[in-house]
Amino acid sequence: MHSMQVFKFIARTSWLVLSWLCMTHFAAVSAEEANSFLDNTPRPKPVTAPSSEELNGAIQRGVTFLLESQNKNGSWGSATQTKDLNIYAPIPGAHHAFRAGVTSLAISALLQAKPRMGEDDRDLIDDSVDHAADWLEQHLPRVKRASGDAIYNVWGHSYGIEALSDLLQSQETQTVSSERPEVWKQLIREQMDLLGRYESVDDGWGYYDFRAHAKQPSGSPTSFTTATVLAALHKAKEAGIEVPQKLVDSGVTLIQRTRKPDFSYFYSANGATLNQPMRSINRPGGSLGRSQVCNLALRLWDDEEVTNEVLNVWLDRLFARNLWLDIGRKRPVPHESHFLVAGYFYYYGHWYAARSFEFLEASDRRRHAVQMSRLICDKQERDGTWWDYPFYAYHRPYGTAMAVMTLLHCADEL
Repeated sequence: MHSMQVFKFIARTSWLVLSWLCMTHFAAVSAEEANSFLDNTPRPKPVTAPSSEELNGAIQRGVTFLLESQNKNGSWGSATQTKDLNIYAPIPGAHHAFRAGVTSLAISALLQAKPRMGEDDRDLIDDSVDHAADWLEQHLPRVKRASGDAIYNVWGHSYGIEALSDLLQSQETQTVSSERPEVWKQLIREQMDLLGRYESVDDGWGYYDFRAHAKQPSGSPTSFTTATVLAALHKAKEAGIEVPQKLVDSGVTLIQRTRKPDFSYFYSANGATLNQPMRSINRPGGSLGRSQVCNLALRLWDDEEVTNEVLNVWLDRLFARNLWLDIGRKRPVPHESHFLVAGYFYYYGHWYAARSFEFLEASDRRRHAVQMSRLICDKQERDGTWWDYPFYAYHRPYGTAMAVMTLLHCADEL
C-alpha cells in the first residue's frame, strides 16, 4: 500500500511539472506569437446585410416560436424527444438544471426583444414573462448538483442570474408588486452563493467531476463554463447586485490560465487538454466557439490584454473560418466534428461574440453586425427556430433564444 502511494505521488508530481513546463513555454513566446497571429488573421469575404424587413421578420418569427412553445407551467423545454445517443444526464437533477437554464434564456430573449415588438406582442410577452418568472422563482432554488460527477447546475445558476438581472432592469415587469424585485435580488444572491459552493478546487467552474466526486468539485474546470459564469456575474453587477470578489478573481484566474498567446483557449484547465496544447480542440479552429465568450468575460472584468484589436481579430476569424463551427452544427455526437467541435457551441459562440460589439468603434460594430446578421438569418428554420444540437426538447428553445438575442445586438448597429 505504501509503495502504491509513492507511485501515485510521483505520477501526480510529474503531471504538474509537465503542465508547468507547457505553460512556461507559452509565456516565453507569448508576445512574438501573439503579434504574428494578430497580423496574419484571415478576413471574411464581404456579404450583403439583411434588409430591415428580413432582420425584423426573423426576430419576430423567433419570438413567436418562444411564445407558442412555452410549457403550461411557464417553463421551456423538457426531457422528451430522446434519441439513441443522449448526453450523460442523471435524473432528475440534470434536467432540473437544463430546464432552468433554457427557461432563463427564453425570458432574457423575450425581454430584450419586447421594445421592437408591436403592442399586441408586447402584451403577450408580458404575460409570458410573468408566467415564466413565477416558475423560475419556484424552481430555480431547487437546482442542485445532479450527482457526484454531473454539475450541470452551474448552467442553471448562471443563466438564472442573467434572466433575473434582465427582469430587474426591465421597468415593465416590475408592475406586479413592489416586493417582487426584492425576491429576484435575493434569488440572484442565492445563485451566487451556490456558484461559490460549486467552484472548482482549481478555480473556475466545470460541469463534470470524474476525479474524487468531492463536496467541492475536483474535476476539470472549463474555460467557457467559467466565462459563462463571469458574464452572468457582470450582468448582476449592472443590475445593482454586489458580486463577491472571490468569485470574480477565481474565474478570471482560471480563464487567464487557459489562454494561449493567440487568444485561443484550452478547453479545460487540467488533464489531457492542458497537456496537449496543440491538440485540435485547443487550436484556433477548435476554440472558435470558446474564444468569443472567454475574451468577452475577461474584457468585462477589465483584463487589459483583451484589447479591441483582439476582439476584432477573433470576430473576423469567427466569420472567415465559420465553416469549422458550422460543420459540427446539428451533429448528434458531441465533439465528433473537425477540431473536436461540438454542435452546441454554434449559437452559444455567436451570441457571446455579438455581446462583445459594445466595446468596439462604430465602424467595426457595423461590419461585424453585417456578417453576423447574415449568418444567423440564413440559418433560421422554416418553423422560425434555430437549433444546433439535438438535445432532448431543449435545443429549439435555447437555440432560438440565443439567436434572437444575437440578432438584437446586430439590429442595434444596422
